[in-house]
Amino acid sequence: MKVKLWGTRGSIPTPGPETIRYGGDTSCVGVTLSDGSLLALDAGTGIRNLGLALAAEPARLHILLTHLHLDHIQGLVFFAPAFRAQTEIVIWGPASPEASLRDRIARYISAPLSPVEVRELPCDVSFRHCPETEWEIGPARIRAASVAHRGPTLGYRIDDGASSLAYIPDHEPALGADIDALDEDWISGFALARDASLLIHDGQYADAEYPDHIGWGHSSLSHSLAFARRTGAGRTVLFHHDPLHSDERLDRLGREARRQWAALGGEEGAIELGAERDEHELPVRAPGTTAAKPPRGHAPYRDRF
Repeated sequence: MKVKLWGTRGSIPTPGPETIRYGGDTSCVGVTLSDGSLLALDAGTGIRNLGLALAAEPARLHILLTHLHLDHIQGLVFFAPAFRAQTEIVIWGPASPEASLRDRIARYISAPLSPVEVRELPCDVSFRHCPETEWEIGPARIRAASVAHRGPTLGYRIDDGASSLAYIPDHEPALGADIDALDEDWISGFALARDASLLIHDGQYADAEYPDHIGWGHSSLSHSLAFARRTGAGRTVLFHHDPLHSDERLDRLGREARRQWAALGGEEGAIELGAERDEHELPVRAPGTTAAKPPRGHAPYRDRF
């Protein structure tokens, strides 16, 4: 698999000279599978540039939405392939007892918020609730599971051959608790991220900021690193940057992340902050390998998939 970050910001787009290097577009990740087919993870404003880069391809595209907060869907009406009659788009997302996925998205793609309606899109678009079990898209096996965030929210795991991607961009795995003290069954998102080749994970708050935001559905830096360590992810990209964090602020956060990761015994180079247009080719993980030493008393983790 190949992964490209098209939008790494959380909450609201933040264009400007202070956010050029890490980017100001909201959440969107493009995933190219081993057969060349493409998935888009979330449809924040970053999906606009993804669509422009596709030209007239592909004819079929899957968009996997973690949830329907505006920063994860606001790029849909600016996604060029949606306005091509030859394109087939399948949009996956969380189920809700309130309304269907189509009807919930239509609240945004409708007047007065949008100049077009869902029914007016010229592409062939369908909406599907993510199943509770794994399903396949091309050569990939997809798994979705609910994670700790406000409103119905999913994290995703994509396995293609021996490589795996875990995508959990909005996540508060321990709600202020000590992750190292929790049993893995009590850690939100644990099974999705376990031994993943690459983990893209919420990294919105510095540790000093988090106490004022407990319960908001996002992680502190130390919780993000503890989650990556416990799950044994090969590499971790911190994502969903706070709109108040400038490039310089994120540089400092990155240095602190690397310092804390080294103190945890983590492998050098296994932690980084996501920046727009970054590309990652996923390495094959050997089952049971971890990027950091597990806590004392814990057996090495094994791949469940």
